Amino acid sequence: MDMDSTELNSAKMDREIINNEAYDHLADRWYEAQDDPIALLRNQHKVEMPWILDVISRHLGPKVQVLDIGCGAGFLSNDLAAAGHQVTGIDLSTSSLAVAESHDHTHTVKYLEGDVYKIPFSDASFDVISAMDLLEHVSEPEKVIAEASRVLKPGGIFFFNTFSKNPLAWLVVIKGMEWFVKNTPPDYHVYKLFIDPSKMRKWNEHHGLETISIRGIRPVFLQKALAKLVMSGVVPKDFKFTFSNSPVIAYTGYARKRAN
Repeated sequence: MDMDSTELNSAKMDREIINNEAYDHLADRWYEAQDDPIALLRNQHKVEMPWILDVISRHLGPKVQVLDIGCGAGFLSNDLAAAGHQVTGIDLSTSSLAVAESHDHTHTVKYLEGDVYKIPFSDASFDVISAMDLLEHVSEPEKVIAEASRVLKPGGIFFFNTFSKNPLAWLVVIKGMEWFVKNTPPDYHVYKLFIDPSKMRKWNEHHGLETISIRGIRPVFLQKALAKLVMSGVVPKDFKFTFSNSPVIAYTGYARKRAN
């Protein structure tokens, strides 16, 4: 089977397993909706963003070339560009890309329709690759990691965020959203696509990426905003996430590509 057929089959499996099309219809709700799970993603991003900028600064410097794969509506891409980095974002959702571009206040991000199974760039093209909230939305995440490693320069950084695979993660991420967040689409997350952190480390290693850090990220459980969410189905604007020592629900991390 040739590569194009393999990629076509991967994309077909994605469509059959998980409802990624839900993002196509958000339009400006990507940035505005509180009665939708996307509001949780926005608030989680607020916690991750300063950490990502710090990692890039410490390892690579003040201005690098970044590829944000599965960029969605550009939460990460646009903030990285605002911090002075040279950013490209790819996604299959043209409607999401249009929203991303409209919120790029620097007018510097290059947004392109692109397949994460066949990233449209040559080997060793970028200093940083980010796959945030992406790997649980594809049926063959190891293929995506392999592609990310291919286009990453030696010494470059690969960022990732996804969900752990265990009953607590299933309860909080899948059932919690279904029960308590309005407008949660069916199959918004699928448990079979969650990834145990040990498997993430193994895949990284297999594709030349040394995992440097994996840290848990979760909602702050003792906050008034959580009670408001449970009662109303609407995500309060001050809903907080926090990093934790345990990656039992979700985790964020980064790996560094080994020199050839």
